Order: sequence, then C-alpha cells, then structure tokens
Amino acid sequence: MLERFYPDVYIDNIFLLPLDEFKKRGIKALVFDIDNTVAPYDIAEADEEIISLFKFLKEQGYRLCLLSNNNKKRVEKFNEKLEAMAVYRAGKPGVKKLENAMFDMGVTKKQTALVGDQVFTDIYCAHKAGVMAVLTKPICNRDQLVTKVKRGLERRVLKAYQRRMAK
Repeated sequence: MLERFYPDVYIDNIFLLPLDEFKKRGIKALVFDIDNTVAPYDIAEADEEIISLFKFLKEQGYRLCLLSNNNKKRVEKFNEKLEAMAVYRAGKPGVKKLENAMFDMGVTKKQTALVGDQVFTDIYCAHKAGVMAVLTKPICNRDQLVTKVKRGLERRVLKAYQRRMAK
C-alpha cells in the first residue's frame, strides 16, 4: 500500500540527478515541482545556479517542465529566466495536467521523470501517471502550513521506504 508513495530514485537535490541512468532508461523529459524542490517556496525568481542547471539540461537534450500546484503569478515569475514549459495549479496528485504537459512535449510516460520533494503529491502523482518518480530532500525547512502538516507523515513513509531498501 505504501509503495505508491515510494520513489524510484531518491536524491539529496536536483544537482545530483542521475543523468546517466535517465539516458539508459530513455528519459527525455524532466518535470520539476518548484517549491522546495527547485527553490524555497518563498523565493520568487530562479537564481543563477538553477538557470545554469536548466540550460545544461536543455543542452543535454532534455525537455523541461515546471509542474506546480502554485498559482499562475508564482509559476510564471519563477519561469521567466528558465524558459521551460510551465504549468500552474497542476492539481497534483491528479495527473491530467501532467499528461497534457507530456503530450505538449511530445513524450511518453516511459520517457518522463517527475522530480519533487513531497511523497503525497509529487511521487504519488508520478506513479499514478506511470512516469519515473524522483524524490529530492526539501531544499529548506521553510514550508507553507499545509505542507508542514504533511511532513510528519512523509517521514514515516520514508522510514518504511528506507527499511525496504535496506533489505
């Protein structure tokens, strides 16, 4: 039952994306959550490090998308310098907007990885959509109230995941 919340890949941060593994698996599109995955939720614009990473990923041939449950203003402002596809009010863990984004990028489920910091929204959404689920540790401890409430339950899920992986 908890498996739907377990990541396929678990990394410390987006700068440690396993690009060699992605290429072996045929991943062509990377879909990123924004808040606490790419940047703290209260940072309005992408910094130079993130801009450089996105530029590098594009040069490697990846199609990039930001998929956020946040509002249009937040997502569009953050995406200004990244120039990725941007989807706001995504409704994760619902999959409709993710599926639309994959269609617009011209990729299949098997060619897509979703990268996020929350198991109940990002990882569950990825599994429901049939795409690779990549979990990152949250960038910082600052969270919106609703997310703070979920973090305690997430820790329990991750402990069960880590016990399973240790076997």
